[in-house]
Amino acid sequence: MTSTFPAWFQARQEAAKKRFETTPTPKRGDEQWRFANIKQLNFENLSGETPPVENAALISRSNGVEKPAAKFVFHNDAVIASESTLPAGAICLPLADALQQHSDLVEKYFMKQETRLGSAKYSALHEASLKNGLFVHIPDDTEIEGVIEVHHWISGQTTTFPHTLVITGKSSKVRVVDIFRSVDDVTPALAIAFNDIYAGQNSQLDYIAIQSLNEVTRIISINETSTARDARAKGFILNVGASWARNESLSRLEGAGSRSDMLSVSVPDREQEYDQRTFQHHISEGAYSDLLYKNTLYGHSKTIFSGLIFVDEKAHHTDAYQTCRNLLMTDHCEANSMPGLEINADQVKCSHGSTSSQIADEEIFYLRARGIDPLTARQLIARGFSIEAIERLENEEVETLVLKFVDEKFAHIG
Repeated sequence: MTSTFPAWFQARQEAAKKRFETTPTPKRGDEQWRFANIKQLNFENLSGETPPVENAALISRSNGVEKPAAKFVFHNDAVIASESTLPAGAICLPLADALQQHSDLVEKYFMKQETRLGSAKYSALHEASLKNGLFVHIPDDTEIEGVIEVHHWISGQTTTFPHTLVITGKSSKVRVVDIFRSVDDVTPALAIAFNDIYAGQNSQLDYIAIQSLNEVTRIISINETSTARDARAKGFILNVGASWARNESLSRLEGAGSRSDMLSVSVPDREQEYDQRTFQHHISEGAYSDLLYKNTLYGHSKTIFSGLIFVDEKAHHTDAYQTCRNLLMTDHCEANSMPGLEINADQVKCSHGSTSSQIADEEIFYLRARGIDPLTARQLIARGFSIEAIERLENEEVETLVLKFVDEKFAHIG
């Protein structure tokens, strides 16, 4: 960052740099990295070199919903295109601009929660290295009907630090979609992404992350969500790319009567590994959270799910649910699931569970009897398995966009 940025932000970056240097690298015996491939944390081969890329070509490839309310295109964290039709009062800017124009507002919300699911060291690296991202603030009583769409392109053997900070005011509504992709299919890179989500009182905030990086790139993605009284936050993660993806999602239900939906669909193939860690933290009474993760595994791929529902002492009348389902498409894939509960309040309804299974022979027989070849039959069943989580987005445009990436992945699976 240059000296034109606020003093508080420069101080935060200096402190984060020291924290990164002093925080130990995760070890194999750490519970928060159980079953994980620690070798994936070797980032030494990333040179930081960025080859020339034609921005116009990237912009033309940045297609999402038909008519977004706002659209931003980043290449290696630099803005190369932006447009917005948001109403007056709504703020939707690159984070670098927001730091100059709305410094106090950014400071109030920027990375306030503690990273507690294992990647504190890499959260500090993100904060110390952050150059840009997206800042969204929707004022009270303002509903954004369209989608704010953000494309993050990575090229070269480099590390990027995408950041998304979204705040909704009282009784407002917004939907943000982040899409992560590689410029080519052969160059390894690393992304350490972070998103701050703050749903104000009685507001609706949907955040969708679509991860479709090339299969030699790695990503650590950290999501921190907070809900105020009667707020509704919905988070969705799609994993179809990257050689290794680490997703850490923490939802803090701070307001009474608030709701958090945590959804994910992952389709790993070949040697891909997706590592998912979640924390549903019920702080106030009468809040509701529901987690549904659906993983469809091919080849020699691997998934890890570790989730905890934690109910504070005063969070009575909590409703909390956690489900991870794994569909094993080969005999060589591996799914590890560790759901958990810790309840410290009375009159709560909580449940958690995980299943892993293969496609039943009867299902294949049913489709083959109707003239569908075995490969197509298996793909149809796998696609249908994912639909349950995708339909809970409850937005046709976004569901269609997510399914496009899902179908592209299935089309490349032999």
